[in-house]
Order: sequence, then C-alpha cells, then structure tokens
Amino acid sequence: MRQAGPQDHAPLLALLCAHESQSMFPLSNLAGTGLPMRMWVADAAGTIAGMVGVTPQGMVLPQWPQGDWTAMARALSGVAVHGILGPADQVAGVCRVLDPGPARHARDEQGYRLTLADLRVPDCAGFDLQPVGDAVAGVVRAWRAAYEQELFASPPNAAQVKAARDVARWQATGSHRVLLHAGRPVALTGFNAVLPEVVQVGAVYVPPDLRGRGFARRAVGLHLAEARAAGVQRAVLFAASDAAARAY
Repeated sequence: MRQAGPQDHAPLLALLCAHESQSMFPLSNLAGTGLPMRMWVADAAGTIAGMVGVTPQGMVLPQWPQGDWTAMARALSGVAVHGILGPADQVAGVCRVLDPGPARHARDEQGYRLTLADLRVPDCAGFDLQPVGDAVAGVVRAWRAAYEQELFASPPNAAQVKAARDVARWQATGSHRVLLHAGRPVALTGFNAVLPEVVQVGAVYVPPDLRGRGFARRAVGLHLAEARAAGVQRAVLFAASDAAARAY
C-alpha cells in the first residue's frame, strides 16, 4: 500500500461509490465535507483495489473487499489505532493485524438504505424540527454525553468533553436537528456524512424516559424530508440496537 495523492481522487471515488453505503465517511472526506483523514491505497492492474483511511483520532476505516491486511499493517506502522469502523469482515481482518486495544464497543450494526422518493413520514402534528440553536444546546450536550456513555461506555468527563466538541461542530455546520413536541425537546437526529445525492443518518438519540413513543422515527423522517426537498436522493444509516432497527 502507499499513501494516496491527488492523482488517486478519481479511482478512489470509483471504488468508494461502488460500496457507497459502507463508505460514507471517506466519500464525504473526498468531497471536502467530512472527517479529516489520511488515506492509503492498494493498486491492482492499473486500478485502486482498496483503501484505508485513518482519522487524526486514530479511527481506521477500511474499504478493501479483498484486503491484504498484512500489507496494510506495514503501511500503517507507527499509526496509533483507537478504533476500526467498516464492513464486519474487513474489521475482523484489520483486527487480526492491528491492536486497537481493549474494545468498549464491538458490535455488528444492521445497515439500511432508502431511496427518498419512497420516504414515508409519520404523522407529525404537534411536532417541530429545528436546528440545534443556543436555546437547546445545553440539553443536546447532556444528551450527547449520555449517548457516549450508553453506547461506548465512555467515562463521564471524557463524554462531556466530546459532547461539547460535537455540539459546537453541529451548530457550525447545521448538520443536526432537535425534535420538539409542544415546545419540549424530545429527540435528536443528524447527518454525520453528507454528499449532494446521499446522506448518512447518525447521532439519533431519545432520552430513556421518552423512548417507545415514536419520537426517533418522526425526527429522522422530518429531517430526511428536508433533505429530499433540497435534492438529496438516498439515505443510509446503521442501527445500534433492536429498538433502533424497529424505529427505522
């Protein structure tokens, strides 16, 4: 493998678009709208057969259907690895040759893909979806910290620091929304990767005492309807629990 350069943009795009729903983070990086990351590529017969991205935080994101993980390990020698995100079989291959440390979160998540022409939004009478403004930012920070602790077993202090950083970024980019019911914040949703034709839903959260009332599906539905009106054609997401899968 070798580190990717500007000349690799077109073939990288072709590889990632062929696996769109599994490659939204590196795709949005190529588009200049997503997580910063360095990329390495594997050449085969004049094309790019695979890639692996690494974020500054040490998250490894592979897209290499026939991966030579030993070669990848050599390429990433000296890179601190704190997590791996990608297709389950590829994550397993990376884990065999890299040591991400003890896992706080290790789970296969059900993937979903929707053509937005087929979107069905639930009845949302009495509900309002709004950007994360200053009036609700404190609530959203608390929700995000709770999300980090619930899903990733993050220590409380670390969860609060990450929550503050995440919410500040969401406010700057306008990527996330809060669902209000009778003026009360009841759910959070957002897009954690955005391209002109496709978005990836992420950071969906409903406080435990408000779950089971259809708030998550309304928040996601309204946000996707907003994206569809702006010209987005497809959406993808991954469900972290059976309850989330039922909502989606």
